[in-house]
Amino acid sequence: MAKFEERVSQKAALSPGTPIYIGPRKAEEVTITVLEYDKESYREKVVEKPEDLEAPGGPATVWVNVVGVHQVEVVKKLGNRFGLHPLVVEDILNTKQRPKVEEYAEYLYMAFKILSYDEKHSRISASQASIVLGTNYVLTFQENKDGTFDPVKRRIENGKGRIRTMGADYLAYALVDTVVDEYYRIGEQVGEDIEFLEEEVISGPSQRTLAGIHDLRKQLMLFRRSVWPLREIVSGLEQGESAFLKRSTLVYLKDVYDHIAEIIETVESYRDMISELLDTYMSSVSYRLNDVMRVLTIIATIFIPLTFIVGVYGMNFKYMPELSWRWGYPVVWLIMILISVSMLACFRKRKWL
Repeated sequence: MAKFEERVSQKAALSPGTPIYIGPRKAEEVTITVLEYDKESYREKVVEKPEDLEAPGGPATVWVNVVGVHQVEVVKKLGNRFGLHPLVVEDILNTKQRPKVEEYAEYLYMAFKILSYDEKHSRISASQASIVLGTNYVLTFQENKDGTFDPVKRRIENGKGRIRTMGADYLAYALVDTVVDEYYRIGEQVGEDIEFLEEEVISGPSQRTLAGIHDLRKQLMLFRRSVWPLREIVSGLEQGESAFLKRSTLVYLKDVYDHIAEIIETVESYRDMISELLDTYMSSVSYRLNDVMRVLTIIATIFIPLTFIVGVYGMNFKYMPELSWRWGYPVVWLIMILISVSMLACFRKRKWL
């Protein structure tokens, strides 16, 4: 954390557009994969250095996927290779960048969050992804290899669907749609976690239950912060004002927007459920505390007359008639037992027990 804060402070002292990596390192090394395809052919290769990249040209669509953005020089060279603005390179390196979309003369830039779910620890993690959409090429930058874009790659390899016949803008749409589909899966997992907590709150809440509720609320805040800006991005793109998006692709973006709106509604309902769950937990704990206090009060009430009797016969007066009576001790016990049984019967009749 200290190292991250130090890098943020260093960035604040630099001029705009200065490339500096911000965020934890999530990949061992940087890998650059190039996919070039059209309706009839498909070719894939791994490039070791940005200088080995060929300038995109011709009718084929080129997809350059970069995994690992912690090496500033690699990202900077790629930016120079494709003529990216220094501010765009800066945003790619800043993994804490808020999701956004910006259009330049030669390309369209998008930044958004890829979410993944750790089932073992019931935790959502976020990583940044950047897309640069040109006339016939797409650049993608990922923090780590999480497999989110693999379904799109398989569709291109197998030549299924319309992705091989459409242009680079459709590829960009497909990548965003894959990310949104992952949001759906995460939403289902969060729903299952909420159901589990509901059962735990009803059956027997504990401190672990309270910690789980607060942790899940934090996860939902992260989920919401990632989804809401993406809706704004897709909403702006589907208006058809970008020169890099064909009219045929805008129809599919409308579908993505509907999916995002549905996910946001689900997240909002989950937030309400978490708030209600917290209220239910507090009510359950209060009920259990009241139940314990009621039992303790009944016990104390039963012992009040017994304590009075014992206190009376504990006085050190010499002329107490019952002290010399042969049956005094068993009679006192009998009286105390009768009082206790009578009070318990009265409490049970009034349904206090």
